[in-house]
This record gives sequence, structure tokens and C-alpha cells, in this order.
Amino acid sequence: MKVSMPLLRYFSIAASVATLMLVLVALVLPDRISDLRVSSLLFFPVEILLIGALLLLPGRAGLVVRWVMASLLALGVILKCADMATFNVFGRPFNPVFDGYLFANGMHLLNSTIGTAAALVVAVLLVLLVLAIILMAFWLLGRVQILLRGSLRISASALVGGSVLWLVLFLIGSSVASARFYWHLSAHTRAVVAAVADIQLFNQELDKTDLVVHDKKDLFTGLRGKDVLVIFVESYGRTVLDNPEFAPHIRPLLERSTRQLAEQGFATRSGFLTSPTVGGLSWLAHGTAMSGLWIDNEIRYKSLMVSQRPTLNRLFQQAGWRTVAVMPAITMAWPEGQYYGYDHIYHAHNLGYQGKPFNWVTMPDQYTLAAFHQRELEKKSTSPVMAEIALISSHAPWTPVPQIIDWKAVGDGSVFNAQALSGDSPEEVWRDSARIRLQFRLSIQYALENLMSYLTNFGDDDLVVLVLGDHQPAPLVTGETSNRDVPIHLIARDPKVMELVADWSWTESMLPSGDAPVWRMNEVRDRFINAFSTPPTAIEIQSAKNITKSD
Repeated sequence: MKVSMPLLRYFSIAASVATLMLVLVALVLPDRISDLRVSSLLFFPVEILLIGALLLLPGRAGLVVRWVMASLLALGVILKCADMATFNVFGRPFNPVFDGYLFANGMHLLNSTIGTAAALVVAVLLVLLVLAIILMAFWLLGRVQILLRGSLRISASALVGGSVLWLVLFLIGSSVASARFYWHLSAHTRAVVAAVADIQLFNQELDKTDLVVHDKKDLFTGLRGKDVLVIFVESYGRTVLDNPEFAPHIRPLLERSTRQLAEQGFATRSGFLTSPTVGGLSWLAHGTAMSGLWIDNEIRYKSLMVSQRPTLNRLFQQAGWRTVAVMPAITMAWPEGQYYGYDHIYHAHNLGYQGKPFNWVTMPDQYTLAAFHQRELEKKSTSPVMAEIALISSHAPWTPVPQIIDWKAVGDGSVFNAQALSGDSPEEVWRDSARIRLQFRLSIQYALENLMSYLTNFGDDDLVVLVLGDHQPAPLVTGETSNRDVPIHLIARDPKVMELVADWSWTESMLPSGDAPVWRMNEVRDRFINAFSTPPTAIEIQSAKNITKSD
């Protein structure tokens, strides 16, 4: 049966109109998953008018402009998809300069899970997907071009009328008049320029002389003979104290912990830190706290790793402490460890754990602390120990959540096998956002209860512990928030320790008050040094300033 020409023409016009709608959607598509709804698409983008006008250009110039517009349209869609991912995990937009390493990490993960050949196939498919998006955009614009050139008079009238309508909407302050696509691309462009400038600025910071001047004999004189533990608790953010879903469980736990520690002779002080990261990238928080520099992206971190900036760990080492790292999440070579200044690094393969992993978590926190205590603090070495410890049981996927057992039964960790195989799978937990938040809260409770159990069982007069969160959990737990604060606690039996930090004005409890001081995380190193070290002489300070000026 033959199809009439008018019917074919109507079909072609309908296809072109549908194509025009797809272009409109691409222009107004939001950059956050939480904004994906019909109302977020009800905008009149000025960019569609500009595209329409440029598609009327004839000849080779029109073809070149069409390719340029297709590339920009594809780039905008790709960046919006990338933003959706990074907003959901890290609470911020994607930055091509700082986040390029994510692709390298993804390839490494694929290499280790599906093999090099298969990972290479995935990489090629991703490149082809990008090209396909550009070609699809080029084709879509071609269909729109056909529609517009069908009647130049009607198209020109529509574009002029549309421009007048958009301008009127804009002048009366209507949010419908949109330039979202332009602002999105320009924001990313500015972010790239700012990222390049940030790299230069940070390199200048690294070149400056460290003004926290102390001779080796003056470093940490207020902590002589004491074992100092800096313990990072994974995903331990301020949300557990403020969110009504978590606070009724965590706040009483911290108050109870304060009383339990006090019964054992421990004093406690608490405040808040602003972390440089959220949702992940814990190493940025470690680098920030230990170096005293703001490390909020991978390039800064890599630059720090090859610098001479002395970390808190290395300064303790210079002052006579044995410095160790306890990093149960490290499963591969970790060359960055050389920068920090550790005498020894405990990782997933040399802590002696013989039990099964708790999904991503290689071993429960209780085993981590037990193994560290047995290998370091029970030895009663002539040198005190300074340890940087990462507790990871509160790391996603938050299932299964470990249970505390008798410390004498921990052994080689095989006793935890039944726990490791219990509970629902991550796939089951992550089907329900409420269940995700529940599992997160339970894991934080475990992390804090386990830490308190360790201190009340093994703490002594010569132990000083600084406990801090590395970052807030991902936005899927906290909701949309700009808050990056994490709790920090100082715990010690010796009253002289607390006297030395009296000017910090921290809350005298494991539960920081709502108006407790909030420091940037990079302030920890210098404040710690200044509080517990003999103050430098005026000559030493002036000498350091002179060196900085000459630089």
C-alpha cells in the first residue's frame, strides 16, 4: 500500500518536532539526580533561539557551525551526567582537571576485576560512546535544520517572536526564561581556569618556609613519654549529631561514652573541623590534617606527596617517637606512605587478619585496634608510639555491621567469619534509601562503641588520643547540604594535657556543643604543635620570616 506524500510530509515534520524537543531537553537537563522531574524541564532556553538562528547559515560555514554546536551540546550533556554522579557521591560538580584521576582509578578497578583485555574494551566503548553522543547531537541538529529551512519566512518569524517572548519573560523576572545551558558550560570553564590557577597557588604555598618553627628538642615537650594516637573514623560527620534520624541514637551514645571514660579517669574535649572532602576521598582529609595545608583535590595531594612539607607524623618521628600507620584499607602498594614519615606501615596484608572481609571493609575495627595494640603498645618500647589509624567499619556499603566481642577472643580474626557472612547483601540494602541510612547509623554506632571499649579496656595514663571524622557521608545519606563539618575529640588521663589546650575552648565532653569551635581541618597540625611544644624563640620566628621574604 502506498503512503501518500502529505502523510510522509506530516511524519517528517512530526519527527523533526520530536527532535527539537530532544534538543530542548538536552539544554534544560539539570545537573543533579535529585532535580530530575518534569517541573525541572519546564523552561524556555535562550540557547534554542541561538541554535535556530545559526542553523539557518548556508553552505560550508553552516556545516562548521553545526559541528561546533553539536560538540558543545554533547559536551554539556556529558558534563551534566558527570555532575549527577559527583554531586550524588561527593556533593560537588565534576571538575575535569581535578577529577581526571577517577577514570584512571576506574580502569585500575576494571583491570583487577575483569582483566586488562576486558578493561581495554570498556575504555574503547566509552570513547565510542562519546563519539556517538557527538554524532547523535549532529544528527539531531540536522533534523532541526531541515525543519527550519522548510520555510525560511515562518522560521525567521518564529525565531524573532520567540526572542521577543524570551526577553519579555526575562525582564519581568520569570524563571521560565532560561540560559541554564550557557551558565552550566561557563561555570565549568571557569572551574577549569580556577583549577589551573589553584595548582600554581598551591605550588607557591609548598615553596614557602613553614613558619611553625620548633627545634627538635622543643617539639611536643608536653607529650613526652606518651603514646599519641590520631584516629580517623570513616564517614563520621556532623550529620550524626544534627540529623533527627541519627541524633537520638548518637548523641546519647557520646554522652554515655563521656561518663564511661570519666569513670576510667579520662578527660574529654570536643569540637568540629571542616573537612576538605565529602562522601569519599579520605586521603585528602588525612593529607590536610597531617600536613597543615588545605588538600581538597587530587592534584594538590599528588603535589604534596613529592614536597618537603613536614607532616605531624614526621615531626613526631624527629622528636623521638616511633611513628606507625595503621591502614587496613590499603591492599596494594602505597608509595605515598614514604612522604608521611612512618617507621612502619600496617596494611591489609601484614596485620595478621585471617578472617573474611566485611564486603569492601577488609577487617572490622575491633581487630584493627587489637592487632595494633598487640604489635605496638604491648611491647613497652623505649620510644613512645605516634600512630595514625584509619577505622573503616563505617565505610559504605555499611553491611554487614560488626558486633563487639570479648577482646581476649579476637585472636587472628577468624572469629569474625560468622559476622562477615551475616546480614543482607549490599544489593539488598541499597535498594532502599531509608535502609542505607539505617545501616550507616548502625556502623557509626559500632565504630564509636568499639573505640570506647578499646579505651576503657586498654587506655592508661600515658595515652593521648585524637579522634576525628574524615568527612561527612555522601549526600544520599545527609541530603543536600553544604556542611562539611566533622566531630573531633581529644581524650587523655593526664590533666596537664587538657591544661595545655584550654585556649581551644572545646566542649568538656565527647558530645560537642552546637556552638563548639569549628576549625578548618588544616589547622589541626599547627595548633597541635603549638599547644604541646615549647614555644619558639623570637629569634627563630624572625629567622623563618626572613627566609620566607627572601624566597
